[in-house]
Amino acid sequence: MKNKRIFSTVVLFFIIAIMTISQLKAQMRNQAIVSPEVRPDMTVVFRISSREATKVSLVLPDINITRPMEKNETGVWSTIVGPLEPNIYVYNFIVDGTHTVDPMNPVMKRGIGLTTSLVEVPGKEPMYFSEQAVPHGTFHIHRYDSKTTGTTRGLYVYTPPNYDPKSKNKFPVLYLLHGVGDTENGWIEIGQANRIADNLIAAGKAKQMIIVMPRGHASFAGTSSSNPMSAGSTNAFEQDLLSDIIPYIEKNYNVSKNAKDRAIAGLSMGGRQTLVIGLAHLDKFNYILPYSAAVRNVSQDSVLQKLISDPASINKSLKVFWIGCGTEDGLFAGNKSLSEQLTGKGIRNTFFQTPGAHTWLVWRLYLNETLPLLFK
Repeated sequence: MKNKRIFSTVVLFFIIAIMTISQLKAQMRNQAIVSPEVRPDMTVVFRISSREATKVSLVLPDINITRPMEKNETGVWSTIVGPLEPNIYVYNFIVDGTHTVDPMNPVMKRGIGLTTSLVEVPGKEPMYFSEQAVPHGTFHIHRYDSKTTGTTRGLYVYTPPNYDPKSKNKFPVLYLLHGVGDTENGWIEIGQANRIADNLIAAGKAKQMIIVMPRGHASFAGTSSSNPMSAGSTNAFEQDLLSDIIPYIEKNYNVSKNAKDRAIAGLSMGGRQTLVIGLAHLDKFNYILPYSAAVRNVSQDSVLQKLISDPASINKSLKVFWIGCGTEDGLFAGNKSLSEQLTGKGIRNTFFQTPGAHTWLVWRLYLNETLPLLFK
């Protein structure tokens, strides 16, 4: 009986040893993998280790690339893309039909439903969204109690390099909204709002300002909304913004309470929220800046038609009404039509079109374009 126990113990230790060696070998293989590898010629090598996989592809949605990858004798799949234009790109792998992030890359875009990896391709000169040798502001992560939703919610706040909570000069505020697939972290993690603001402020192109980035998905306390684009969700977020978020910011930060010092901007879902909330509350926002707003058939959009029915009030209140959209965006026609209808009613606005689809490549650029327009 004793010999059997000894034999069993030896076998167990032998199995553990084999497993440990196998795990160490796997870790060593992974440590040798560099992905993504950005080369001096601006080509990028993507790699992922998977001995068992039979088919692996790389997906770069920003530039509409899906490319099969090749497997070497050690089980590492790879492909080379580029040269790419300097920018920040999202990407992911499809391994035997399953979406996966790059396990060797800690830089990710977290969102609702789909998380992707990020790769930054630097230019010869620092890009407008790159971290430069300038004074840096700070982004703060908050949790606040929302009476509107009956929950504790999150928001990000950027304060500029010279922010002084005791200054007699109150800081203006931009409320910056994300899209349907993102959360309050989006404008920092992939939008690089803090870097863009730092660089513009340092260059003297933008005013010192506070940027508030709330979570745009909302529902009233005791209810739930499965459609974040529904009127109910928009109404809930509107009330959360006006009744919970703005008072929270004004209590905890040294900010102006005047409409002339308050702007609202947002992309896609956040772009529609920007239009609906901003136009409905001209006494609170003197700057409205939708990027690729989720608007389609404007003529049959009863909500927007009602909101733009008083051109005189809009022109009197708004200092800047700026609408931007990429020409390859599925929402381009709707945004262009909105601008045309505004112009037809005599409502002053700027329509800014650029090449590009419904991606962060466009929205980072729009933030860089619009921050200098604020609080003049």
